[in-house]
Amino acid sequence: MEGSEDLDSSLLTQPWASVCFGESTFIAKACFRETGYVLLISDLSSVWYERADTDVVGKRSKELNKRLTAHVSSFLNRLSNLMCPLLEGRESDANSFSCQQTPSKLTIHVKSELSGLPFYWDFHCAAAAISHHLVRPLIRMSLTLQYQLQELASLLVQKDAEIEDYRESGAALSRAVLTGLCFSPDPLGS
Repeated sequence: MEGSEDLDSSLLTQPWASVCFGESTFIAKACFRETGYVLLISDLSSVWYERADTDVVGKRSKELNKRLTAHVSSFLNRLSNLMCPLLEGRESDANSFSCQQTPSKLTIHVKSELSGLPFYWDFHCAAAAISHHLVRPLIRMSLTLQYQLQELASLLVQKDAEIEDYRESGAALSRAVLTGLCFSPDPLGS
């Protein structure tokens, strides 16, 4: 299923966010597309994951929202509009989130409104491998950042050598900060 691989790849690039569902605090990330969504949640000792394609979203929306008839894309758009602000730290009083947690399953219950009618959703997240969804991506990210840091340090050494070469050849540097001649904590110099 090509769409799910695309969603999983996109999920890796999403930042983690701290979220609260009732009394429980988690870190979470999500990715919503026209083909479905993926949601990854952790309490740092367990990880839960749900991937739902359009078939799952359509079926679940009919079960939970019998009075609402809308295209699956409308439900996906609504779910994105509910979760993305939450992941950005913006909560809404008009929406309610709660959760039920077991070692193998995490269900997040959402109560909201869509087109003036009550809208309900349950994210059914199953236990996931911590190493696959949390540890390996974090190690990869750490290694990437370490590599970038080494590259930046190398560029600084190269630039320092260029500046020293300019000084030795008698060039006058135009920036006082580079020459170390003047430093004023007051940007206006007063």
